[in-house]
Amino acid sequence: MNESVNQLCRNCGLCCDSALFADVELRAGDDAGRLQRLGLTLFQKTKTRPAFSQPCACFDGKLCRIYAERPQRCGLFECGLLKKVDAQEMSVPAALEKIAAAKTQADAVRGLLRSLGQQDERVPLTHRYAAVMRAPIDLADENSAERRGELMLAVGDLMQRLERDFLR
Repeated sequence: MNESVNQLCRNCGLCCDSALFADVELRAGDDAGRLQRLGLTLFQKTKTRPAFSQPCACFDGKLCRIYAERPQRCGLFECGLLKKVDAQEMSVPAALEKIAAAKTQADAVRGLLRSLGQQDERVPLTHRYAAVMRAPIDLADENSAERRGELMLAVGDLMQRLERDFLR
């Protein structure tokens, strides 16, 4: 594990907690049976491609429990911040600030989702958001429409940050 991974990834986890991805497809060469024995619950995303949902069942909030045996796609992923730090285009402290800001935003989105009745933390963040937005507005709750508006803005801001800082 290189020093950048050690410093950034241990403080982040956005690629594992469903903020960045709703699921992860396995690649040719991944041993689906072994990964299931290690704790991943797989589903058929396409006819030929199994996947597992995020948040990852093997992520403990800080670290991957199966890091040495993780799926290939997980091992190959490098976020934009990690790439910039490795290329010496950004300092570790600057990257850690961006991670902290993104995690704060993601936590705010999760809080709004909970306040709007979407409590299942095992469901990917984007799916939880979609479920809330599909549900009818509760006109008996005076704050429901306002919280949904806050949620829309918070998700938009989070997605912009994630795209800019982590997916490029």
